[in-house]
Amino acid sequence: MKRSNIFSGKYRLPAIAAGLLLAMTACTKNFERYNTDNTGIPDNMLEADFYNLSYLKTATMAIYNFSGGGDPNSFQLQQNLNADCFSGYMASATPFNGGRNNLSYFMMNGWNGEAFKVGYLSVMGQLAKLRASNIPKDFPAVWAVAQIVQVTAMSRVTDIYGPIPYSKAGTSKTSIDYDSQQEVYTRFFKELDTANAALRDFISSGKTLPFNFSNFDLVYDADFTKWLQFSNSLRLRLAMHIIKADKATAQAEAEKALDPAKGGVITTNDGNMNVKIIGAGYTNPLVFIAQNWNDIQINASLQCYLTGYKDPRLSRYMSRSTDAAIPSQYVGIRLGSITSSNSKSDYVGYSAINYQGGMFKLNTPVQLMTAAEVYFLRAEAALNGFNNAGGTVQDLYEKGINTSLEQWHAVDASYVNNSTNTPDAYVDPKNTQNNIDTPSHVTVKWVESAPLAEKQERISTQKWLAMFPEGQEAWTEFRRTGYPKLFPVVNNNSGNTIDSKIQVRRLPFPQNEYNTNGAAVNKAIGLLSQPADNGGTRLWWDKP
Repeated sequence: MKRSNIFSGKYRLPAIAAGLLLAMTACTKNFERYNTDNTGIPDNMLEADFYNLSYLKTATMAIYNFSGGGDPNSFQLQQNLNADCFSGYMASATPFNGGRNNLSYFMMNGWNGEAFKVGYLSVMGQLAKLRASNIPKDFPAVWAVAQIVQVTAMSRVTDIYGPIPYSKAGTSKTSIDYDSQQEVYTRFFKELDTANAALRDFISSGKTLPFNFSNFDLVYDADFTKWLQFSNSLRLRLAMHIIKADKATAQAEAEKALDPAKGGVITTNDGNMNVKIIGAGYTNPLVFIAQNWNDIQINASLQCYLTGYKDPRLSRYMSRSTDAAIPSQYVGIRLGSITSSNSKSDYVGYSAINYQGGMFKLNTPVQLMTAAEVYFLRAEAALNGFNNAGGTVQDLYEKGINTSLEQWHAVDASYVNNSTNTPDAYVDPKNTQNNIDTPSHVTVKWVESAPLAEKQERISTQKWLAMFPEGQEAWTEFRRTGYPKLFPVVNNNSGNTIDSKIQVRRLPFPQNEYNTNGAAVNKAIGLLSQPADNGGTRLWWDKP
């Protein structure tokens, strides 16, 4: 990690949500890179030769920010040192800020605006340029892909902060109002309606494009049918997010997503939403941080579920420890256990993502949605009595598990029927004060006679295991369902703003927004579930 970047707070972005979408100049040192095409071709040539679609490439990479040039600092702050850890997937041996940081619930202002900045600079800002070109009018199916990318990216931003500027983004150079999260979700569904209609029209017409769109499509190589299936799957994900806040809308949108006449959802692993690593200097940022900086390790919660279940994906996900004191063990780190008394060397040899065994490489595509996740979404829809789920709850649950095992080349026919194994208790070989009993006694095998809550726990737990290593969506699922049950933080430095039992619910609004858009931010706080801009405040869809 480059400490000068992570702690400096150098990004001073005047009215990010407003002015940057109008391509304003800004005094952040990275704005030039984020807000310009990387081909080096003048704008007038971009328009003529369709190279303006490079803006789409940049936006797609920024969903999970690739930040090239061997410098994934942005991703580390965008997601890795918040959602990846809050989800129960990751933890760090590095005692950032003397152990007082996000991972011990001391919310770092200098870190926690990055997801907001990337969303507006590198996604919305880029797609605003594309919107100003001929693409939306002349090639609506291509613009539909851009809309889907925007909804994918910005749904993550709202699920981090809650209210965000969205419907009026780009309308002012000085200030801009925030939409409530409910309003943002309503707009997402409408944008997916528009995008899906354009895709279905293009697919049914048999039209072709006068350029090779695969040069700009980092996901599906210009396969618009797969984009349509991903869009429907994304609609289903967003619908299930809001099931506790607005069940009627959740049901309507889920049933629309699952309507076979609408194009279908992802059902096989060749339809997974994976963003390819293309371009000089770009790497998978999670792998880079784990392999090159040793700044991220496996969370004790994930380790205990995998080892307890004797999960066949264990050796795919995790490496064995390299610490000479505890050689060749699968052992994670409890969140919040690293304090000022620790040095990085104390725990850096605990398990990491398995880059050593070759499962995760610097050019491994970034996984954002899988067929397995969609099966679990369908299982939950069926559990709630929604139409069009396409199977029984048990059938969809088991397909979710087996599709994930296939994805990771870890097929084991007996796993889905295991009715005895449960998650392990955690034992820290170096500090018994971190030891804790098992978080759950739920088993893998489906039990039709089980109470509704137990059924939901099974679905959510196996879904969580299948979504690894995509921590942003995993954190969202933990917050909205309460599952899987995760170990509480060891040291809670939140000043009583975050309850250790229910854990972190959101990130505070960026300090730069207070500095440049303060009136709107203060109004946005009033849109939260309680008027407190801290990590303990629930989002609109996050109901007890």
